[in-house]
Amino acid sequence: MRTVQAITRDPSPPTTTLGYALFATRWLQAPLYFGLVAAQGVYVYKFFNELWSLILRCLTGRATETYVMLAVLKLVDVVMIANLLIMVIVGGYETFVSRIGLQGHRDQPEWLSHVNSNVLKVKLATAIVGISSVHLLQMFVDVHHTPRHSLLWGTVIHMAFIVSAAILWYMSGPTTAAHHDAAEVRDDPPRRTAEPSAAVVPAQGGPPADEVGAEERLRAAGFPARKVLEEFDADHPRAFDREAVARLGKLDFLAVPGNVVLTGPPGTGKTHLAVGIGVRACEAGHRVLFGTAEEWAARLSGAQAAGRLGEELTALDAYPLLIVDEIGYVPFDADTTRLLFQLVAHRYERASLVVTCDRPLDRWHEVFGGPAAPAMVDRLAHHAETVRIDGDSYRMRRAAGGRATAAWAD
Repeated sequence: MRTVQAITRDPSPPTTTLGYALFATRWLQAPLYFGLVAAQGVYVYKFFNELWSLILRCLTGRATETYVMLAVLKLVDVVMIANLLIMVIVGGYETFVSRIGLQGHRDQPEWLSHVNSNVLKVKLATAIVGISSVHLLQMFVDVHHTPRHSLLWGTVIHMAFIVSAAILWYMSGPTTAAHHDAAEVRDDPPRRTAEPSAAVVPAQGGPPADEVGAEERLRAAGFPARKVLEEFDADHPRAFDREAVARLGKLDFLAVPGNVVLTGPPGTGKTHLAVGIGVRACEAGHRVLFGTAEEWAARLSGAQAAGRLGEELTALDAYPLLIVDEIGYVPFDADTTRLLFQLVAHRYERASLVVTCDRPLDRWHEVFGGPAAPAMVDRLAHHAETVRIDGDSYRMRRAAGGRATAAWAD
């Protein structure tokens, strides 16, 4: 039986004086950020002012065809600039508000973890291209009152924006990743063809930003073995939800926070997926703690016996993700069920759990005794992604293959 993982706090990575100084300079952008918020209000006023002028001209019969077209383009221009400001304000929000430390707080924005810097840069570039297109169209609509050199420079600037957006898109990831994969195929085609035909989740976009810290988190997590999602044999199970596993690999459930329940017969890869999710969370900067259901029960029982169960549950808040493995193999009495319920209830809508079990949630009464079992299932399943894996035992298949090889050799 594995030893119960003790709670240890990862040492904070050292930060140099220069690093502190560079980080502090973000406050120099604060006036600009609040100015953008004020500018958003100005553009709202400008939109309604232009719209009111257009309505008055149309009602009084003083609106020409050219005027209507230019007025509509102005309205589109104002809306596009306002949308651009919104994206910049989102970036400012991530720079300032997200640094306050709202992790685990009820006011933490759920969408903040979905912000992708590369995608945001491409969207900003395409928004600028759209605004430039509207300005250029305005010039050509009113071509009789637009100087020739203005048309020329407007076209040149517009083409420059298009080229810059294309370069940003190329550097944002998809094209570079495809080029990298093609290079690997050219360098080592036999190894590529030997891999599984369909990966469960895409590989991570790159190495972790803090490799030393990630390695420390991986060691402190207490994984029985280091598994990654990319190595999961997707061809072995008879049926499982690939798309759900791919979503889990993005770790979006940690921001909700939500839970993950992996169910299926023994040997179908539940622990592999749970550890793979945990490894990816460690590499993304989250602290993780792994243990079997029996180990968690022993840990909580020991804390209760020492009169510090509340302190233990509070200390576990430092871990955004806990993994409870092998539920269903050992039955629990009412007292132990009540302890595990307190763990689930304490982390409800506060932090995430990944649970593996050999049976679905509606059969947990076969494992847990006492009245706390239904309440535990209710809280666990409320914000949970459930993945059912059906198939034969992978370990038994390998053992059978080994026996067949030995018989053939004899």
